[in-house]
Amino acid sequence: MDFSRQIEGYRLTTAEILYHMPDHPAVLQTFVWQNLDLAPRYPVLSRFLAFWEREIEGKLHSVRVASAGIIKPAEFRHTDHLRHLH
Repeated sequence: MDFSRQIEGYRLTTAEILYHMPDHPAVLQTFVWQNLDLAPRYPVLSRFLAFWEREIEGKLHSVRVASAGIIKPAEFRHTDHLRHLH
């Protein structure tokens, strides 16, 4: 299932979410969320953040997002030397 989603363009997305603790609004807490999502709109993350704002008491402060494709084209490098083995 995850492999087929990666073929469709989903990327491993990590979000660092800073939020205010409900009982101590001056204190920030960190939550790390990670899932496969489609960049640059991030619909899965957007649904999660909408759920957070609707259901969780901690008010969001900021969200930092990083995304990377897991399936990439093969990388190769040219070499300056050629050696023959007998």
